[in-house]
Amino acid sequence: MKRLLSILTFFSFLAPYAVVAAPPKTPDKTVNCDILVVGGGLSGVATAYEAILAGQTVCLTEITDWLGGQISSQGTAALDERPTQRRKLFYSRGYLELRKRIESKYRGNINPGNCWVSDSCFLPRDGHEILTSMLKDAEKKGKGKLQWFPNTVIKELEYSSDGKLISSAIAIQHQPVQGAPPLNTTPLSQTIEDTYTYQNSSRFSKTIVRLAPKQTKSKAGSNAPNWYVVDTSETGEIIALADVPYRLGIDARSYLEPSSSSPQNDPFCTQGFTYTFAMEATKDPQPQTMPAFYPEYSPYYSYELKRLASFPLVFTYRRIWSPTKGQPMEFGGVKFNAPAPGDISMQNWTWGNDYRPGTSADNLIYTRQQLQASGQLKPGGWMGGLRTESLRKAEEISLGYYYWLTAGDTDSQLGNGVKQPQPNNRFLSGLDSPMGTAHGLSKHPYMREGRRIIGRPSWGQPEGFSIWEIDISRRNYNDEYYRKTLPPDMYRRLKAALGGLEAASVLSGQISPDKVARRTRSTIFPDAVGIGHYAIDFHPCMTKSPPEAPGNTDRAGERRGAGQAYPFQIALRAMIPQKIDNLLVGGKSIATSHIAAAAYRVHSFEWSAGAAAGTTAAFALKNGIAPYQLVDKLPLPEPRLQLLKQLLEKNGNPTAFPDTSIFNQNWDDWK
Repeated sequence: MKRLLSILTFFSFLAPYAVVAAPPKTPDKTVNCDILVVGGGLSGVATAYEAILAGQTVCLTEITDWLGGQISSQGTAALDERPTQRRKLFYSRGYLELRKRIESKYRGNINPGNCWVSDSCFLPRDGHEILTSMLKDAEKKGKGKLQWFPNTVIKELEYSSDGKLISSAIAIQHQPVQGAPPLNTTPLSQTIEDTYTYQNSSRFSKTIVRLAPKQTKSKAGSNAPNWYVVDTSETGEIIALADVPYRLGIDARSYLEPSSSSPQNDPFCTQGFTYTFAMEATKDPQPQTMPAFYPEYSPYYSYELKRLASFPLVFTYRRIWSPTKGQPMEFGGVKFNAPAPGDISMQNWTWGNDYRPGTSADNLIYTRQQLQASGQLKPGGWMGGLRTESLRKAEEISLGYYYWLTAGDTDSQLGNGVKQPQPNNRFLSGLDSPMGTAHGLSKHPYMREGRRIIGRPSWGQPEGFSIWEIDISRRNYNDEYYRKTLPPDMYRRLKAALGGLEAASVLSGQISPDKVARRTRSTIFPDAVGIGHYAIDFHPCMTKSPPEAPGNTDRAGERRGAGQAYPFQIALRAMIPQKIDNLLVGGKSIATSHIAAAAYRVHSFEWSAGAAAGTTAAFALKNGIAPYQLVDKLPLPEPRLQLLKQLLEKNGNPTAFPDTSIFNQNWDDWK
């Protein structure tokens, strides 16, 4: 492990590696599978886990060399859970197994970091190792097979003659060439373009892999798809590459999304993303070296709120390792044990190492128009769909945040006299460090939002299915803000949507919108295939570009939609995109609105969505159907949909929470 000074050389002096070879005309090899899962985060692992248990051969690709996404390569190894769901331990079977193995790894202690934000904070490397062992055990138990492709990205897709099926995918797997630095030596911003380039370089040698179905036709002998592709990538890469309809960023204010901060769609404002890092408390002061770029970002850093303005509170928030218990402390109503030498903290803080661009000049995730303009939607043009410059600046802001924590003495939001230097800490880096990188930052940024599909036209949503704010929020829409801000017709439609059996009377004017009672449950979906529960939690984009500009503020109104949510369901319609019949979506790219996505993004939800995707794909292959056939005739009954739901429940993957049926109209106990 090295001090921060050694890290800065990567950003200051390392030049890009030159391309030295022409792209191959044909793949180096072809690998066949029943299900291709793109993205090895929690949702991708859950998809593979259930599909393997169902006897399928799964190809799983991941841009990094660690499985787990949020809990490993993104560094946020702290399970975000709601207390009520945690007390009941009401989760998918694989997620329960993950929790069980974390506890076993640390000899009966599921919270080896003794953090206060979660019931479980642990070391990221252990997250990867536990998930790897779970997939190996699934192979033994389920007779399926895993083809694991670390350090691999999808470059191109090939289609059937009618364009309705993905017939194969072309992937690039990279390894260091002899004499080049090992993987995870340099940050993602300096390697991502090389990663998506066919040619070998002086850094990486490339293997071009064609991923294709095992069967030439459906096992069931029908015209149904003979394999499935599941997009569980962090930003919805496959839905962009396949050019299916999707949303990005803020949705326009409507009766379905009444708390939206904008009257128009704004695809540039997505939730902030974060390069996490680990720091260790030490007995003695450590030398802290100011990065050359620190003055550029110093106007941004802050504890944010007075009740959070405590270094021990921030350090222990996501402390991931604590060999000894420090003295009991309390600050801002939070009780915790003070940091002690040897403790390791993982950092991701809103006004710290969150990078929150929100304009067309700095947005991280390229819009469809930006992808077209950059040539990434042309054959062979895909380069990941991200702005490399924003990745670079996010890396710098994180390194600067460490320096601010340990040496800074000003606070951009709270003024002078609040922030005190904390020199008794050191930055952890090295391939053996918690983040597993020589530079000390996470292998991949922690992503809170990606591209979100628009589902197929559906009952009640003829323009395409989505899960919206009003489907899950506990907000009281009788609040005067909505009556005064929304146009009268929009306000009436909002209250009609919340009015249940009174909807027609509200729309006709027989009942005043103001008479509609507050809704006390979330929407119950007849095609529910999974569950989730978390607050609608925002890390908003900033108003001006760049985000670190002095005096910059959160985008006005973005936090209005934040707040508590009822326990919610994952509708199968939210996982089925338009246009492509053998593509399913898991993770953060399911069909949700911008506000709903702020709740549909944490660990247990990602697992539940992945479990649903893996089970659905295996079920569809076995029965010779396409998933859209299970939901296209809703609300009419579909026997095969009921069989799928029964299979999920039988396998220990819940599709609804206890005591949340249509006969229980008040879910206020689920807080």
